[in-house]
Amino acid sequence: MNKNKVKLTPVSTLHYVRLGYRAILFILLAFSYIRYRMHLGPALLDQAEKRPIIIVITCVVFTVEMVLRFFPSIAESPGCQKQFARNYIKSGSTEIEIADNNAIVLIALIWIVMNGIFGLLRMKNILDDGIMILLCSAYSVCDMICILFFCPFQTWFMKNKCCSVCRIYNWDYAMMFTPLFFVTRDYLWILLALSVALLVRWEITFFLHPERFSENTNDYLRCANCTEKLCTHKKQLKNLRKQIEEYTAERIRRLKK
Repeated sequence: MNKNKVKLTPVSTLHYVRLGYRAILFILLAFSYIRYRMHLGPALLDQAEKRPIIIVITCVVFTVEMVLRFFPSIAESPGCQKQFARNYIKSGSTEIEIADNNAIVLIALIWIVMNGIFGLLRMKNILDDGIMILLCSAYSVCDMICILFFCPFQTWFMKNKCCSVCRIYNWDYAMMFTPLFFVTRDYLWILLALSVALLVRWEITFFLHPERFSENTNDYLRCANCTEKLCTHKKQLKNLRKQIEEYTAERIRRLKK
């Protein structure tokens, strides 16, 4: 038995549960949208509104997720919990080190421009509300993929070591629900409003208490205090991918002989 193998923590397990139901939701939405486009039946939201329980459950789940983010919780990632005063463990250092702000601004600009293009296409009626909802659902799945497997923002832009010290962790819901700005159903704006409130609260806290967001000043963000241990699973995945690549390269080499 491998003694170095780390079991999934409760926080990591919750991430996988979220990935599961978000993926199922996306598949169901995509299936409904394809059926609508092929058979010219009711539009995606019209179909859902005929069975309001689907909308209610989905909205309640995401609303509860966001509301809980406003309060300290042991079931959440240190990445979003570092904003709270109770999770600030003074390290003794006063030198605040935060990921490059230029990279953060670039991420924001890319996200705004990309979704602005989708929004323009929606206003021109080239896209419909169904595509906007599918985008939100796809973003929600990608959000969990970023946490569990690979994050392009971390790897290509901010270069931070893990989610615990991520400068934009609580941007996730605002990014997820950005397409709702262009959806004509007002009741879905509740999700957008909550996500923006989370983002604003996060940024205000960072402005007032940047020391909570730096591993150099906050021992809560040290690896020894991590409650996720996701870096271990990401390393295992990276090693597996490397082994597959090496095996494939070796097979190709032998076939060429």
